[in-house]
Amino acid sequence: MNNTHEQQPVTASLVADNQRLTFLPSYFGPRLMIRGEALVYAWLRRLSKDYDGGYWHYYTLTNGGFYMAPRLSERLRLEVSGNGFEGEMSADAAGIVATLFALGQLAAEIQGTDAADALIDRYHFLREFVDEHVEAGPIFRAID
Repeated sequence: MNNTHEQQPVTASLVADNQRLTFLPSYFGPRLMIRGEALVYAWLRRLSKDYDGGYWHYYTLTNGGFYMAPRLSERLRLEVSGNGFEGEMSADAAGIVATLFALGQLAAEIQGTDAADALIDRYHFLREFVDEHVEAGPIFRAID
């Protein structure tokens, strides 16, 4: 008998328009959804002078994670003053970076609660997805 366990890759699925209203409460929690959403937008504004608002896609991950990304076709230049990262990436990758920063900040704001623990789990679920993302290198350099 073969006991090797093959790990499945984490994949993302775009949230359908008719499910968008339940997305934020499901992943940030009903009490934190507005703050969480605002933090993601604010982080991208802070990190990229190229970003000036717009429609965002929501994605669920097969491991229970999620992320948000602006619907843009052009690449964004990001600068992270805390670690010296400067680089260009797709809007999808930039959204992942913004979502990771927002999850970290929000979890720190409510530390010691069950809701913070859930956000930390979702942070790690998203990092697991990044491992196989085509832009993993720049994403990890931006967040580390």
